[in-house]
Amino acid sequence: MKKWAVRFLSLLVFNVVVLLLIGFFTPARVGWSALWAGVILTALVIWIKPLVHKWFASMAAKSAGQRTKVGEKLVEFFVAFAVAFLVWIVTVLLSGVSVGGFLWGYVLPPIILLIGWAIYDAIDDKVEAQTAALYDKATGGKATTTDAASPAIPSPETASARRELNDGLTEEQRRMLDELGKG
Repeated sequence: MKKWAVRFLSLLVFNVVVLLLIGFFTPARVGWSALWAGVILTALVIWIKPLVHKWFASMAAKSAGQRTKVGEKLVEFFVAFAVAFLVWIVTVLLSGVSVGGFLWGYVLPPIILLIGWAIYDAIDDKVEAQTAALYDKATGGKATTTDAASPAIPSPETASARRELNDGLTEEQRRMLDELGKG
């Protein structure tokens, strides 16, 4: 449950920022609707986007043998754009975001969403780790991340496993070799 909550919260904050940028750079009026639109967008990205992308990709895969590498990259871009376009349309329909103009209101925001998703994919591990630390701090749970200044002390099992990886010997084999060396 915590993993999903952390992922949802970190993606929600990121999506609200992306929606505010869309409102700033396009004629789409986002305003305070960014909060509700962010919740909708986050839910769509986590649960619906993978299904729609898989469906579009399976349709495009039927003719993959007939395309060149450049053609395949174009098809991948158009599939990603179609998914972003559908996500944007559903977000606009279910939230208070209003859109003016077709090109700037319906075509440019999905491109901004694609750029935002690419950025989030590049930094999601770090963002989710920070969100998990904040989540643990807020709920009073034990933090799962460690600072670089305070290295984690490995358990005896972990230390044993690391030694075994280094020399390929188990603890028993290592002990037997030590006993042979003493005799």
